[in-house]
Amino acid sequence: MLFTVAYELLGSAADAEDVLQETWLRWVEADLEQVRDRRAYLVRITTRQSLNRLRTLKRRKEAYVGPWLPEPLLTAPDVAEDVELAENLSMALMLVLETLSPTERAVFVLREAFGVGYDEIAAAVDKSPAAVHQIAHRARRHVDARRPRQTVSPSATRAALDAFRRALETGDLQGLLDVLAPDVVMVSDGGGIKRAALRPTVGAGKVARFIVGGTGKAGVTLTGDPTVVNGNPALLVRVDGEFDGVVAIRVEDARITGLYYVRNPEKLTRVTSETPLTLH
Repeated sequence: MLFTVAYELLGSAADAEDVLQETWLRWVEADLEQVRDRRAYLVRITTRQSLNRLRTLKRRKEAYVGPWLPEPLLTAPDVAEDVELAENLSMALMLVLETLSPTERAVFVLREAFGVGYDEIAAAVDKSPAAVHQIAHRARRHVDARRPRQTVSPSATRAALDAFRRALETGDLQGLLDVLAPDVVMVSDGGGIKRAALRPTVGAGKVARFIVGGTGKAGVTLTGDPTVVNGNPALLVRVDGEFDGVVAIRVEDARITGLYYVRNPEKLTRVTSETPLTLH
């Protein structure tokens, strides 16, 4: 739970692990005789450490080359069956959380994702319970205005992803146009290390031509291996057999409305080297 709290606040598994190390150091030094609620105490430490680290991340993101996407988190398939958890971890929602202030993000994650009480949240973010209640309402309204209009089942997401994978591997322009929503947005993150568009690509035609044209000009073979990332179906993309990145999608009305392609190798080490997290 603490790892998931930190990851949802930071969007980085590496930074979340660092926060857990810092939380542990404070935990072993604590006088547990004085701790009435150990879960609340640990959540408070983790939240405060995450908020401190967010300031460093803000400076890092301001200097980042091109669009920034969260670090993909390889998760066990059963996480996708927990619809609420999968939505909270999705790339689409993680990007929405980026538009909140640090305090709003902490309050939203603790309240909406983990059902933490207002008094506990107030202690974690150094606000009054009344202020936390207002912040939670404001953050929820902000997120609801930007999150997908409907909850999509894992099977529906897999179906759209399979259609996308087939079109990707065959270079089928019409196949891509069929599965992409007219207003689809593609965001690619290379971090200045791998080539990526410096701005989001908007519109089915532009996205499809970018994908097909890019692979055709390069004369390479693209393949996509199905996996589960951030609790949702995704693809591990390989170029001529070499691992290149992770593609996550957002689906509405059976069509893809968002494509998120993480190519920055610094964000991909856990995808290739670690076993999937169960997050239970």
